[in-house]
Amino acid sequence: MNHTEQWIWLPESLYKNEQTTVYSGFNRGEADNYTVAEFQKTYVFPQKVIRAELRFCGDTAFQLFCNGGIVATGPACVGGDFLGNETVRDNFYAFSATLWPDSAELRFFARVQMLPVHICEYSKGHGGFMLSAILFFADGEELEIHTDESWLVRKCGAYTAPKAFDGRIPPDAFLPAECIPNIWNTETAPIPVRVEQELRTEASRFSLLPHEEKNFVLDFDRIWSGFLQVRTKARGELSLQLTCRELSEKVKPEVLIFSGDQEYRGFYMHSAGNIAVCAKNLSPHPAEVDISFVITHYPVYDEVDTVTDDAALNLVLQTCKHTLKICRQTHHLDSPRHCEPLACTGDYYIESLMTPFSFGDMRLAEFDLLRTAVMLERESGRMFHTTYSLIWVRMLRDVYMLTGNQTLLCRCRPALDLLFDRFAGYLGNNGILETPPDYMFVDWIYIDGISMHHPPKALGQSCLNMFYFGALQSAEEIYRKLGDASAAAQCHAKKEALRAAVNRLLFDPVRGCYFEGLNTPTEPHLIGQWMPQNVEKRYYLKHSNILAAYFGICDDDTARGLIHRIMSDDIAGDCQPYFQHYLLEAVFRLGLRKKYTLKICSRWKAPVQHCPKGLVEGFVAPEPTYPFDHSHAWGGTPLFSLPKALMGLEIRKPGMREISLSPALLGLSHASAALLTPFGKVVCEMKAGEPARITHPEQVRVILK
Repeated sequence: MNHTEQWIWLPESLYKNEQTTVYSGFNRGEADNYTVAEFQKTYVFPQKVIRAELRFCGDTAFQLFCNGGIVATGPACVGGDFLGNETVRDNFYAFSATLWPDSAELRFFARVQMLPVHICEYSKGHGGFMLSAILFFADGEELEIHTDESWLVRKCGAYTAPKAFDGRIPPDAFLPAECIPNIWNTETAPIPVRVEQELRTEASRFSLLPHEEKNFVLDFDRIWSGFLQVRTKARGELSLQLTCRELSEKVKPEVLIFSGDQEYRGFYMHSAGNIAVCAKNLSPHPAEVDISFVITHYPVYDEVDTVTDDAALNLVLQTCKHTLKICRQTHHLDSPRHCEPLACTGDYYIESLMTPFSFGDMRLAEFDLLRTAVMLERESGRMFHTTYSLIWVRMLRDVYMLTGNQTLLCRCRPALDLLFDRFAGYLGNNGILETPPDYMFVDWIYIDGISMHHPPKALGQSCLNMFYFGALQSAEEIYRKLGDASAAAQCHAKKEALRAAVNRLLFDPVRGCYFEGLNTPTEPHLIGQWMPQNVEKRYYLKHSNILAAYFGICDDDTARGLIHRIMSDDIAGDCQPYFQHYLLEAVFRLGLRKKYTLKICSRWKAPVQHCPKGLVEGFVAPEPTYPFDHSHAWGGTPLFSLPKALMGLEIRKPGMREISLSPALLGLSHASAALLTPFGKVVCEMKAGEPARITHPEQVRVILK
């Protein structure tokens, strides 16, 4: 049975200014009609509802409750880019959930925000809410219900702006909701709703004497992602400023005013290791306040840990794992502080690889790939970050090998074709990429005062060509898996032609290493905010040489020589945690894991010991004024790279039906490394002087090297 999708909203005749909104959080400065609407409906039946299959959505953000308990927050992220936000996106997603009410009464309540606030939030341009459900009764009968004019709606004017609440403004009276055209036409998101939990400290509940002011900090064990919630008991007015900080950085507070006994639950996602509280009782009567932080994340159904005899290394792994947990929302986030859109594929690729060594559920990564494919199709293969669009191909191949989901490859095929058609147009007569719209993103670091976020050709061309080589390499495998031998052969030919051109033009035989790009001028029509004019200096840095070794664009002996020189700092430059992922991958591919894995991973120890609450964004501040966040999972590659190196893991068949292992302690005295496959756990326990003990599901064939 299919659910009916009927959308409702505030009646236009009474709320003309609360109907339409901007399409994206990137454009929210243009809107001044931030609106929160509340919906309710009570159903009473002659017998108990045993099970309810719900499907629901809201534009732009919503909180759904049933019988007084939270059902879900949402919706599932559309998955946009930094480009194309001036027009509406075609895709929109509804959540599904199963309830077990065991009650003859269903009381639905929904609070819906109209206006994209975070840059990962998207709207169809109109406020709206939708719910449908199939109810299963004790006697076996079924009934379908859905939102319609019998639902009630009101505007809750106390939500005056993002991060602002004024409880002195009473809500409007409830009135029948208005049915509106279905402009959303949602697909059902292939992921579960997020879970949540209220987090408090001993100081979360406190009293205020008449006209008293209190200033204090609620300190948490870790940095968490979530929303503010406040309950008050008072006979007058209270003023609260709540500043959610990871550490002690400056952040704009949520400014809240309460009048009497009230409840507030915010829509703004925070990243909080503590909350600075400034509470003022504005009345001559005592008051009570209860502040909680509603932590939220993608559900955890199973988990594994890698544990070693090195306590500092274990702390690194646990911090990486926790940071990944809070970055898994309705899409992977770079961090819950930034809440960037789905365009940051470099982040989400690494997070997807961390997942089998922690939580195991790969549906979020698959959904990210599909939504990115929609983005690529919409923009004819274009993404804001050119390197990230190429990393998407690598992510597609690797997630397929982890899950065995052939349908994923088929659904992403059109986007794959468009991407390579576009990049073919960037090739110059010399055989390498010469006319892309940008060379970003390389690394969050500055060289000679020049940002490697969007570098000129001399600092970005080689890396972009290396990533293009890697994308062709991955696409060749993907097309072969799809049974398209012709497309695979074309990718192979393009890849080999690119290899020859890169080694001819971007390798310095005298220095024996690659340089970062040519010094030829960039064509004037390409110059812009994200494409600076080229510079005359030739740069020899670690970045392009790491990628050459990682992708195998040179022979393996040359690649090993490059890694040795990088590790001894014979090649200049530094790399942030993100780029260390490619270094660790190159080390593994070239058989150097015993020599360098622990040395590289040890670099995480000092920053994690400095702040074990969450993973810092970088090792070295790219500029003096830039404040790193401490909730950035893109640098969590030790959670993937270390257990992979300990196990010597190679995936030989899609879905991990066959893997090879060559266990090695890498210099540790003992370790237990674990991996979650679609069939269960693979655990490799190692102790110096003893054979490794390996347990695995019978569906997974393990070849010991």
